[in-house]
Amino acid sequence: MTATAAAPEQFGSRPGRGAIERAENAPVSGALWVHRPQPVLDSGAIALGRWQLRSPSDVTVHRGRLRDVVLARRGGRVDDDAIERLLLAFEELSSNGLRHGRPPVHVAVTATGGGWLIDVTDAATDRPPTPAVGRDAAEGGLGLYLVARLCSAYGWTVQHGRKHVWASVEHHRSGRGAVSG
Repeated sequence: MTATAAAPEQFGSRPGRGAIERAENAPVSGALWVHRPQPVLDSGAIALGRWQLRSPSDVTVHRGRLRDVVLARRGGRVDDDAIERLLLAFEELSSNGLRHGRPPVHVAVTATGGGWLIDVTDAATDRPPTPAVGRDAAEGGLGLYLVARLCSAYGWTVQHGRKHVWASVEHHRSGRGAVSG
Protein backbone atom coordinates (compact mmCIF):
# COMPACT_ATOMS: atom_id res chain seq x y z
CA MET A 1 0.00 0.00 0.00
CA THR A 2 1.36 3.41 -0.90
CA ALA A 3 0.22 6.73 0.42
CA THR A 4 0.11 9.79 -1.72
CA ALA A 5 2.36 12.52 -0.43
CA ALA A 6 0.52 15.50 0.96
CA ALA A 7 1.24 18.82 -0.65
CA PRO A 8 3.98 20.68 1.25
CA GLU A 9 1.70 23.67 1.83
CA GLN A 10 -0.36 21.46 4.16
CA PHE A 11 2.66 21.46 6.44
CA GLY A 12 3.48 25.17 6.33
CA SER A 13 5.86 26.81 8.76
CA ARG A 14 3.52 25.82 11.61
CA PRO A 15 1.68 22.54 12.02
CA GLY A 16 -2.06 22.20 11.53
CA ARG A 17 -4.49 22.56 14.39
CA GLY A 18 -5.41 18.86 14.71
CA ALA A 19 -2.64 17.77 17.08
CA ILE A 20 -2.72 21.08 18.93
CA GLU A 21 -6.46 20.85 19.57
CA ARG A 22 -6.14 17.26 20.81
CA ALA A 23 -3.34 18.28 23.19
CA GLU A 24 -5.24 21.35 24.40
CA ASN A 25 -8.31 19.23 25.14
CA ALA A 26 -6.36 16.53 26.96
CA PRO A 27 -5.95 16.71 30.72
CA VAL A 28 -2.51 18.07 31.64
CA SER A 29 -0.78 16.49 34.59
CA GLY A 30 1.68 18.28 36.79
CA ALA A 31 4.29 15.56 36.33
CA LEU A 32 7.70 17.00 35.56
CA TRP A 33 10.00 15.77 32.87
CA VAL A 34 12.07 13.06 34.45
CA HIS A 35 15.79 12.48 34.24
CA ARG A 36 16.06 9.26 32.23
CA PRO A 37 18.28 7.85 29.50
CA GLN A 38 17.18 7.88 25.89
CA PRO A 39 15.68 4.70 24.47
CA VAL A 40 18.19 2.33 22.93
CA LEU A 41 17.93 2.55 19.15
CA ASP A 42 17.61 -0.62 17.13
CA SER A 43 20.13 -1.51 14.44
CA GLY A 44 17.72 -0.35 11.72
CA ALA A 45 17.57 3.24 13.02
CA ILE A 46 18.32 5.87 10.37
CA ALA A 47 19.57 9.40 11.05
CA LEU A 48 17.27 11.83 9.25
CA GLY A 49 19.16 14.96 10.15
CA ARG A 50 21.37 16.76 12.63
CA TRP A 51 21.35 20.54 12.78
CA GLN A 52 22.97 23.30 14.81
CA LEU A 53 20.54 25.98 15.95
CA ARG A 54 21.73 29.55 16.32
CA SER A 55 18.46 31.49 16.09
CA PRO A 56 14.69 30.94 16.02
CA SER A 57 14.76 31.21 12.22
CA ASP A 58 17.00 28.10 12.17
CA VAL A 59 14.18 26.17 13.86
CA THR A 60 11.81 27.09 11.04
CA VAL A 61 14.34 26.27 8.31
CA HIS A 62 15.29 22.90 9.80
CA ARG A 63 11.67 22.02 10.53
CA GLY A 64 11.02 22.45 6.81
CA ARG A 65 14.01 20.26 5.95
CA LEU A 66 12.82 17.60 8.37
CA ARG A 67 9.33 17.74 6.85
CA ASP A 68 10.79 17.27 3.36
CA VAL A 69 12.90 14.27 4.43
CA VAL A 70 10.01 12.61 6.26
CA LEU A 71 7.57 13.15 3.39
CA ALA A 72 10.09 11.67 0.93
CA ARG A 73 10.65 8.58 3.13
CA ARG A 74 7.26 7.97 4.70
CA GLY A 75 5.87 5.26 2.43
CA GLY A 76 2.40 3.98 3.23
CA ARG A 77 2.89 3.39 6.94
CA VAL A 78 3.01 6.96 8.26
CA ASP A 79 -0.04 9.19 8.32
CA ASP A 80 -0.28 12.98 8.30
CA ASP A 81 -1.16 13.14 12.02
CA ALA A 82 2.09 11.38 12.96
CA ILE A 83 4.12 13.79 10.83
CA GLU A 84 2.27 16.73 12.36
CA ARG A 85 3.11 15.46 15.88
CA LEU A 86 6.78 14.99 14.90
CA LEU A 87 7.07 18.50 13.47
CA LEU A 88 5.34 20.11 16.44
CA ALA A 89 7.51 18.24 18.97
CA PHE A 90 10.61 19.14 16.94
CA GLU A 91 9.67 22.81 16.94
CA GLU A 92 8.79 22.97 20.64
CA LEU A 93 11.90 21.14 21.87
CA SER A 94 14.21 23.02 19.48
CA SER A 95 12.88 26.44 20.44
CA ASN A 96 13.13 25.50 24.13
CA GLY A 97 16.76 24.52 23.58
CA LEU A 98 17.48 27.95 22.12
CA ARG A 99 15.47 29.85 24.73
CA HIS A 100 16.55 28.02 27.88
CA GLY A 101 19.72 26.15 26.92
CA ARG A 102 23.30 27.24 26.44
CA PRO A 103 25.04 27.19 23.03
CA PRO A 104 25.85 25.30 21.04
CA VAL A 105 22.35 23.84 20.57
CA HIS A 106 22.00 20.82 18.27
CA VAL A 107 18.97 18.78 17.28
CA ALA A 108 19.03 15.31 15.75
CA VAL A 109 16.12 13.25 14.47
CA THR A 110 16.41 9.51 13.99
CA ALA A 111 13.86 7.25 12.32
CA THR A 112 13.18 4.05 14.22
CA GLY A 113 11.07 1.05 13.31
CA GLY A 114 7.95 2.55 14.88
CA GLY A 115 8.55 6.29 14.86
CA TRP A 116 11.18 8.92 15.45
CA LEU A 117 13.51 10.03 18.24
CA ILE A 118 14.12 13.78 18.63
CA ASP A 119 17.25 14.69 20.61
CA VAL A 120 17.99 18.33 21.43
CA THR A 121 21.33 18.96 23.10
CA ASP A 122 22.86 22.02 24.71
CA ALA A 123 25.59 22.92 27.17
CA ALA A 124 23.29 23.92 30.08
CA THR A 125 23.67 20.70 32.05
CA ASP A 126 22.63 22.57 35.21
CA ARG A 127 19.20 23.53 33.76
CA PRO A 128 16.80 20.60 33.45
CA PRO A 129 13.66 21.04 31.35
CA THR A 130 11.08 22.51 33.70
CA PRO A 131 7.44 22.81 32.65
CA ALA A 132 5.73 26.09 33.47
CA VAL A 133 3.61 25.95 36.63
CA GLY A 134 0.75 28.28 37.44
CA ARG A 135 1.08 30.27 34.23
CA ASP A 136 -1.80 31.45 32.09
CA ALA A 137 -1.70 29.52 28.80
CA ALA A 138 -1.91 32.84 26.95
CA GLU A 139 1.57 33.67 28.29
CA GLY A 140 3.12 30.62 26.62
CA GLY A 141 5.57 28.28 28.27
CA LEU A 142 3.44 25.16 27.92
CA GLY A 143 5.51 23.47 25.20
CA LEU A 144 6.85 20.71 27.45
CA TYR A 145 3.29 19.76 28.43
CA LEU A 146 2.30 19.74 24.78
CA VAL A 147 5.25 17.52 23.81
CA ALA A 148 4.45 15.17 26.70
CA ARG A 149 0.88 14.78 25.40
CA LEU A 150 1.97 14.18 21.80
CA CYS A 151 4.84 11.77 22.40
CA SER A 152 4.99 8.17 23.57
CA ALA A 153 8.08 8.75 25.74
CA TYR A 154 10.20 11.71 26.75
CA GLY A 155 12.88 12.72 29.21
CA TRP A 156 16.29 14.23 29.61
CA THR A 157 19.77 13.13 30.54
CA VAL A 158 23.35 14.39 30.64
CA GLN A 159 25.97 12.66 28.51
CA HIS A 160 29.52 13.77 27.71
CA GLY A 161 29.00 17.24 29.22
CA ARG A 162 25.81 17.92 27.23
CA LYS A 163 22.17 18.00 28.27
CA HIS A 164 19.95 15.86 26.03
CA VAL A 165 16.21 16.60 26.01
CA TRP A 166 14.52 13.88 23.98
CA ALA A 167 11.12 12.67 22.87
CA SER A 168 9.84 9.63 20.95
CA VAL A 169 7.05 10.12 18.45
CA GLU A 170 5.27 6.99 17.24
CA HIS A 171 3.99 6.48 13.70
CA HIS A 172 0.71 5.30 15.21
CA ARG A 173 -0.46 6.37 18.64
CA SER A 174 -0.97 3.62 21.14
CA GLY A 175 -1.56 5.87 24.11
CA ARG A 176 -1.42 9.49 25.06
CA GLY A 177 1.65 10.85 26.77
CA ALA A 178 2.76 7.49 28.11
CA VAL A 179 6.10 7.82 29.82
CA SER A 180 8.28 4.81 29.29
CA GLY A 181 11.58 4.12 30.88
